[in-house]
Amino acid sequence: MSSFIIEGGHKLSGAIVPQGAKNEALEVISAVLLTTEEIQMSNVPEILDVKNLISLLQMMGVEVCRKSEGEYTFKSAKLNVDFIESAEFVRMCSTLRGSVMVAGPLLARLGHVWFPKPGGDKIGRRRVDTHISGLMGLGAELTYDTDKRAYKLSLPEGKHLTGKYMLLDEASVTGTANILMAACLAEGKTVIYNAACEPYIQQLSKMLSAMGAKIDGIGSNLLTITGVSSLHSASHKILPDMIEVGSFIGMAALCQSSLMIKDTSYTNLGIIPESFRRLGVKLEQRGDDIFVPEQESYIIESFMDGSIMTIADAPWPGLTPDLLSVILVVATQCRGSVLIHQKMFESRLFFVDRLIDMGAQIILCDPHRAVVIGHDHKFQLRSGRMLSPDIRAGIALLLAAMSAKGTSEIGNIEQIDRGYQDIENRLNALGARIVRKG
Repeated sequence: MSSFIIEGGHKLSGAIVPQGAKNEALEVISAVLLTTEEIQMSNVPEILDVKNLISLLQMMGVEVCRKSEGEYTFKSAKLNVDFIESAEFVRMCSTLRGSVMVAGPLLARLGHVWFPKPGGDKIGRRRVDTHISGLMGLGAELTYDTDKRAYKLSLPEGKHLTGKYMLLDEASVTGTANILMAACLAEGKTVIYNAACEPYIQQLSKMLSAMGAKIDGIGSNLLTITGVSSLHSASHKILPDMIEVGSFIGMAALCQSSLMIKDTSYTNLGIIPESFRRLGVKLEQRGDDIFVPEQESYIIESFMDGSIMTIADAPWPGLTPDLLSVILVVATQCRGSVLIHQKMFESRLFFVDRLIDMGAQIILCDPHRAVVIGHDHKFQLRSGRMLSPDIRAGIALLLAAMSAKGTSEIGNIEQIDRGYQDIENRLNALGARIVRKG
């Protein structure tokens, strides 16, 4: 198990460019299974989760060519059906969160697919009901194999996916993506109400449209898909990762440093900039860039009636839950108090014990809520030894260690590598002191 050794307390300066969006990449890369023709893709983040998904696709028979860093072509002219039906495929999918996204495309392409419970972060319950019920709504039948410990979705003999109206029980991003991809090749019209409308879904929809799909309502929670018989080649550029952008804003504030974040696709950041402004972090939009100036103090806003500020996650255009860990850490050094409400996952706030050990003033109310009383940079966090429990808590602990007094060690950094590409070298270029060990 590798670890980071972090010497804290150093000022940062310079500019940094966010990587491609991880969550979008997992969707659009899976969508290449819908056509036998070549798909060109750029700004692909070369992080562990994406690399693992690409390896899985190669084992499935997809021809993958890496042209240069972040530039790929995919061609799934002939799939390895024997592997896709094997216990090894089920086992690999069960360890890889992104594998859930191949279910819809494979069902549309082959008429059947194994659906194991996906792997990934241990941050709480991950429902797959929306995926399965949506694909069953298109005509698939569900069985369970006790030996493989996986569900199998398959079409009855001689039947095809058939479009229908469906009202999703939750605005699941990955669930919407799976149903959307399958519906592109279904017969007739599919209407998805309460669809997720995150930029990731918008980008997937735009790529599918470029491939010949007919999708109306892109950007809204009501998608109408008119099925086509086949899809063709296209090219696609992945958006910058909004979670990295938010992480870098938080890093600048924690280290009381000025920082330029380049090529952020500002219009696709939604409420993220405003959420940091509520913590007192000043931001300057400069075209598609964000400049974070150095500040002496960051004062948390109160609501208009004087009550404590609450920052909570919500479906788009609300705040993504992936940034709450970073926002919580930033708040530990602001002036004032804030309630952090993590609604989606019941285990994501448990990492605050490590921050309390470092000297942060945090009251964990329950698995979903924590009150942070900021130090206003009058008390520097202490260094410590800790483990990264998941991707987002891992980056939050890394930022805390960068602002702390002394040298910290973070283990299990493979979790951080799953979501952040070459992170130590990119941050060291700004003035951080991070060494990878092991």
